[in-house]
Amino acid sequence: MWLAHVAPAAACSRPVRLRLDAEWHSTDGRSSELHRVSNEMPDGLFYVACKNRRATVCPACAETYRQDTYHLVKAGLLGGKGVPDTVTEHPCFFVTLTAPTFGPVHSRNVGSNGRVKPCRVRRRLEACEHQRVLSCWHRHDADDTRLGEPLCRDCYDYQHQAVWNLHAAELWRRTTIALNRSLKAAAKTRGVRVRLSYAKVAEYQRRGVVHFHALIRLDGYDTNSPESIITPDAAITPELLRAYIEDAARSTSFTTRPHPHNRQGWNIAWGEQLDIRPVHLRPADVNDAGTLTTDAVAGYLAKYATKATEEAGHTSRRLSEIDIIRLTEQQDTHQTRQLQACWSLGRRPFYITKVRDREEWDSTWGKLCKWAHMLGFGGHFSTKSRRYSTTLGALRAVRRAYQRGEQPEFPAQQPARDDDQDGDDAAVTLIWSFDGAGWLTTGDAALANTSAAMARERRQTAREEIEHQLAS
Repeated sequence: MWLAHVAPAAACSRPVRLRLDAEWHSTDGRSSELHRVSNEMPDGLFYVACKNRRATVCPACAETYRQDTYHLVKAGLLGGKGVPDTVTEHPCFFVTLTAPTFGPVHSRNVGSNGRVKPCRVRRRLEACEHQRVLSCWHRHDADDTRLGEPLCRDCYDYQHQAVWNLHAAELWRRTTIALNRSLKAAAKTRGVRVRLSYAKVAEYQRRGVVHFHALIRLDGYDTNSPESIITPDAAITPELLRAYIEDAARSTSFTTRPHPHNRQGWNIAWGEQLDIRPVHLRPADVNDAGTLTTDAVAGYLAKYATKATEEAGHTSRRLSEIDIIRLTEQQDTHQTRQLQACWSLGRRPFYITKVRDREEWDSTWGKLCKWAHMLGFGGHFSTKSRRYSTTLGALRAVRRAYQRGEQPEFPAQQPARDDDQDGDDAAVTLIWSFDGAGWLTTGDAALANTSAAMARERRQTAREEIEHQLAS
């Protein structure tokens, strides 16, 4: 009875506790009656999962989000869930867009033979203006804490990095606009119609900068059926699509609004590292190392959709000015300077701009204080175009229907009218109230988490068996 009651949030680390009251009103409004429905539950409460996507906050909810993202991405590659199977014939590329450099940092370089190369080798010893050597001959391990650390923190441009993180989503939007314009112009000259579909995730690098992994697919377009996903005309070849993607990434840039720390604004553009690889339905041949399989891409995007700033050595949580002051006084680290840069740029006074002959405060920079715990990045970590595939909401609706023992496609029924014995209609208002977060006792948490761990172990075993069969 208790396990069935907490099943919707059994695996959640900190479920939300809710109380439910039902208030009955007569049609004339003269009488009402309040009844607490949640008192009939074993704990007198309803449990709802927190649905946090970050694995460090709630592993169970993050795993659910990861699986939903995996199936969403995979449906756009193989079909299913409302997407036709013909998408396997569409040109598709896996694109990685990185940020520019804001100063030399320690990195791990692995050669083609699998051996780790020295970090930063220079023939001549060069020192910065702060008398620090800008070279490193160490071969860093994968878990080395120095990875992502600047060789000189005083030379590192923390302000530009914070501003770049803040405008990264806008840079991606402008890149997709430029790519769509190029494709439409090319399609018009060839007498065809195409449409661009994509799914992307944001990932933090060790140095604290976000970069994007995007799955870009080319679709056809039918004016008589704009919602349908059809195979594009062969006039737009994969090589041509790749060229347009690279050109859009290389040419897209803009300058931010003025700021008291930089009256000319900062330049926002992609970095020099640009990776564009085709995605194939079948496993890639041994000699074709530049292609990726659909399972590898879907799993890669889904994995990073559940991560945040932990890769950069910072646990994201809301910060106040007192927190920034305390962190600055306690330690001088790369992460602390990033937080300090976001907070100092986001505080007033902002630069006054003129809008229609009227001076207004530019509140854009205030978002750096709001998203200081995310190192300035306030965009969505997982996004997709409208017609790439299904939605997370549709996947969650199917899962809820399955948990209730219903058919996912079963049409919703109209609620029945509540009539009393006298034949007068009555209205019922449901009132949800927040009671708290977390399990009431450690025993409840242990039982719920144990049952969830057993379920995850069964899924992991089944997944490993499938991977073994595919490998053999």
